[in-house]
Amino acid sequence: MNRLAGVTSPYLLQHADNPVDWWPWEQAAFDEARRRGVPVLLSVGYAACHWCHVMAHESFEDAGLAEYLNERFVAVKVDREERPDVDAVYMEAVQAATGQGGWPMTVFLTPDKEPFYFGTYFPPQPRHGMPSFRQVLEGVDAAWRDRRQEVGEVAGRIRADLAERAAVYSAGAHHPPGEADLHQALVTLSRDFDQNRGGFGGAPKFPPAMVLEFLLRHHARTGSEAALEMAVRTGEAMARGGIHDQLGGGFARYAVDAGWVVPHFEKMLYDNALLLRVYLHLWRATGSGLARRVALSTADFLLRELRTPEGAFASALDADSLDEETGQSAEGAYYAWEPGQLVDLLGPADAATAARLFTVTAEGTFEHGASVLQLLADPEDFAEYETIRARMAEARTARPAPARDDKVVAAWNGLAVAALAETGALLDRPDLVEAAERAADLLLAVHLTPDGRLLRTSRDGRPGANAGVLEDYADTAEGFLALYAVTGEASWLQLAGGLLDTVLKHFTDEASGALYDTADDAEELIRRPQDPTDNATPSGWTAAAGALLTYAAYTGSDRHRTAAERALGVVGALAGRAPRFIGWGLAVAEALLDGPREVAVIGPDGDPATAALRRAALLGTAPGAVVAVGVPGESEVPLLADRPLIGGAPAAYVCRHFACDAPTTDPAALAEKLGVAVE
Repeated sequence: MNRLAGVTSPYLLQHADNPVDWWPWEQAAFDEARRRGVPVLLSVGYAACHWCHVMAHESFEDAGLAEYLNERFVAVKVDREERPDVDAVYMEAVQAATGQGGWPMTVFLTPDKEPFYFGTYFPPQPRHGMPSFRQVLEGVDAAWRDRRQEVGEVAGRIRADLAERAAVYSAGAHHPPGEADLHQALVTLSRDFDQNRGGFGGAPKFPPAMVLEFLLRHHARTGSEAALEMAVRTGEAMARGGIHDQLGGGFARYAVDAGWVVPHFEKMLYDNALLLRVYLHLWRATGSGLARRVALSTADFLLRELRTPEGAFASALDADSLDEETGQSAEGAYYAWEPGQLVDLLGPADAATAARLFTVTAEGTFEHGASVLQLLADPEDFAEYETIRARMAEARTARPAPARDDKVVAAWNGLAVAALAETGALLDRPDLVEAAERAADLLLAVHLTPDGRLLRTSRDGRPGANAGVLEDYADTAEGFLALYAVTGEASWLQLAGGLLDTVLKHFTDEASGALYDTADDAEELIRRPQDPTDNATPSGWTAAAGALLTYAAYTGSDRHRTAAERALGVVGALAGRAPRFIGWGLAVAEALLDGPREVAVIGPDGDPATAALRRAALLGTAPGAVVAVGVPGESEVPLLADRPLIGGAPAAYVCRHFACDAPTTDPAALAEKLGVAVE
């Protein structure tokens, strides 16, 4: 066992018995490189990464290559999900130098942590124009020994370039985007929209969760049919395609093709939390039965396959699993089907029905004649469909299952808490609200330190050592705010406020309003990471803007609202040029333009009239609307203060900036004010 034995990261533990003498990311590794006068090999990946596994088997388990590597380098292995700050800084350098990125990320550093050579996956032998990993090591070693001054100059230029990039964000506009900016974002998105298959751009195609939230909010605010059409068509295409697990629910990371047919099979918590909320909001906007089914099946997937014994949610399921025919690990082996397997399980008649329903053909859509299940049209007989689906799902559980990365990430659990809380409230599933509360309780018990700071990860109920980054604070606050909206427990609002105060104190540039991904007292890297654009999840920058705006709507805090507005300044600059990569910022800007609306419902707890008003409020499609429910005389939450009953009956107040319309006791009238589209 090497130095990775005993760490909490499942990804690092996968490499603990490599012959490579791995170090975790720590200063001692760089001190050792300086003492020995050798460069550092930084290898970054994550547990569900297919090509990370491939490179590990081909190269890092090779004793001869490991001997060469150990002699000439200090090797450092990083889990990008535990250290997104390290990943972000060096991925930016990789993309700037090569025009592309990905994992595994392979970077060579000086002992001062300055990068000077980059790549991603390298094969064991030269192929397709790529050098072998051994050739890369030999070339870097030769450059380090014979052209050290040149290496230092390259490293210096890269560091200077990263510093210039950082300055762009800090110098951004202070004013949030306006109506014209959001309209231009819609126009640009419409140009990139795939009219035939939904989504944006070509292959590979990723679920655009944050952009869909923007489109739904834009439609709700403006009535734009174009925005709604793009959201509906993309949602349906993904739901019917192979990227959606038609048997077990949930979504894979992305589709390798433009038609959503064949996924890269890893299933991530963050994707499924974000998409759960999207499909819930799609149902809320349209009443779509498909969207409702997908939301519920995704929620059930989270509870069944990702919930940990402690009540939080694991990070991911692997793309690979054991293929029973070959005895080898293979991507998608758990999910793909062949016609003969359907006959063996269901008999000829039902097998023919299943093949028609799920598009299983002799030619197949995947490897070796296998098919990834799709549901291109709703079944004529739902009872027959459910019977067949249940039998196939049960049979699939006998296959070797993909491995699970069971570390708990604060940010992604915050996203899951928000999605489950809302889904449970709107679709009458109190078990989902309970699951959200239990996960939030775990974040409080394990991730929140006595001084109010967050730790990024935990595993088996044990806290990790890594400090939370901006997205951890923002997304956890988002989850707590959603819990407050559906439970009415003011403690969740107060806890969210504490996290957001930390954001203002430790992550915000007071001069510009820009936000950093790491705290001002975090480990110093070659630059302080900072990026307002979305990746697989909302950027910490725009997620914080959204949570700050919501908190201000509940409390009337001008400080938090001003911080949100300043943070959104960068969105205006990117709205028209790159809306696909600033989707959550656009969604938050929609809420800002709409108010957001603040709904205070006052009435006795347990009163059916109070409950009816509350449901009408939660069903509202007004962008970013906040909902607070309390009893008469409530004073703990500012939005509820001094709100009396009307004629002795429960009442709802709809406000903007705490200036309210005349209260109503009629749920239908409240629904009309908030744009309710269902029920």
